[in-house]
Amino acid sequence: MNKLLVANRGEIAVRVIRTCQEMGLGTVAVYSECDRNALHVRLADEAHAIGPDRASESYLRIDRLIDVARRSGADGVHPGYGFLAENAAFAEACAEAGLTFIGPDPAAMRAMGSKTAARAIASAAGVPVVPGGDDPEAVGYPLLVKAVAGGGGKGMRAVRAPADLASAVQMARSEAQSSFGDDRVYFERLLDKPRHIEVQLLGDAYGTIVPFVERECSIQRRHQKLVEETPSPSVTPDLRGRLMAAAEAIGRAARYTSAGTIEFLVDTAGEFYFLEMNTRLQVEHPITEEVTGLDFVRAQIEIARGMPIAAITAGLKSGAIDANGHAIEVRVYAENPDEGFLPSPGLITRLRAPSGPGIRDDSGAYEGWTVPTAYDPLVSKVIAWAPDRPRAVRRMVRALQEYDVRGIRTTIEFCRGVVGSPAFAAGEFDTTYVDRLLDQNGRTAANDERMEETAAIAAALWAKMGTRTTTPFSGPDSPWAQRARAESLR
Repeated sequence: MNKLLVANRGEIAVRVIRTCQEMGLGTVAVYSECDRNALHVRLADEAHAIGPDRASESYLRIDRLIDVARRSGADGVHPGYGFLAENAAFAEACAEAGLTFIGPDPAAMRAMGSKTAARAIASAAGVPVVPGGDDPEAVGYPLLVKAVAGGGGKGMRAVRAPADLASAVQMARSEAQSSFGDDRVYFERLLDKPRHIEVQLLGDAYGTIVPFVERECSIQRRHQKLVEETPSPSVTPDLRGRLMAAAEAIGRAARYTSAGTIEFLVDTAGEFYFLEMNTRLQVEHPITEEVTGLDFVRAQIEIARGMPIAAITAGLKSGAIDANGHAIEVRVYAENPDEGFLPSPGLITRLRAPSGPGIRDDSGAYEGWTVPTAYDPLVSKVIAWAPDRPRAVRRMVRALQEYDVRGIRTTIEFCRGVVGSPAFAAGEFDTTYVDRLLDQNGRTAANDERMEETAAIAAALWAKMGTRTTTPFSGPDSPWAQRARAESLR
């Protein structure tokens, strides 16, 4: 490969472009109308328009992406994460066009990208799975409605009573369709206060599967991760060994190549269950990079070129199990925690990202850039590394104190409160921690969900009226934007 088309946007497109530049590879960016001035467009060697703001008419259009690759002379395609990253048809279309797809084989992607098929493979490999299936009554309540394709917390709804099932299925299907182009869902038992633990792995074309030290992803709001760290403060050496062995077994059963992640839930008794596999690069991959010294985007590209993992990992100070220090990642979203985490798009009038020892900021934002309404509101990811967890926590709190973003509302202050809390310092949390914290402050998860559903309905109605980039619940004229401007003058 000499030139790579990056079939994505935002901070992940920036991330991939930077590694390509370090490897001496040419880069091709794509953009929708509202992303014309995005950072990934500015950084790439060349950029091509692929359609209007709506993802289904731009970033999800396989034909347009392949056409850009052909016209630009690209010979490889990196899908990033989200959009088409786990779409086997896209990987196959790349192969048919003579393009190297930076990711797993389409057969493995199709098997493991489907949560229902992945559960069957994990079970056959001897790994316990969370009870689930196509019949909600057989699964029992409380349960989760989950999208068969995709991830990132999208297409998921908790249901605690049969009367709430129909509306939850409708919302999950709609969100899954708009995010992944696939509205299929299934049902899974909702475990009581589990921890969300995942294992990053790499697989090469020669059958080698290497798992890496686990990541703790339990700080999440309604199944959307907010804070991740590695290693987990709750995982014992024995549990770590069993989790990594299970992840390796699943990767081997799937004949997996490239970077992937096996996700588990660990219950209060310390038993773990396979949850799903992400057949792509994870949002939180930087923290594993920080404790291993490995560039996972580069590793993906080298694997696609046919390099064995042994050559890719040669010279690393730490092995697959051992971690060099501790790393924490905080996702910064353009959302307003005071208004049920509604999106807060608009013009960024000031941006000062944190820096200093052990701090990394992966971002697609800059001062003067307008956060669009059309996509996921992730603005950046702040990563803190330190020799041990207590120092990593203090370093992250300091970094979030430095982070100054104006013009939009963000989750920076909220996440600083979470990371700086005694419960986080003690490692005493689970996947319900943030929702319980909100309940204590009078902002219930149920109210949050109703506000989000109202915003989604309003956005859909607004789109039918012909307004493309502004909704009543977002943009510079929204009540939330007006309130943010007023508060910034105080």
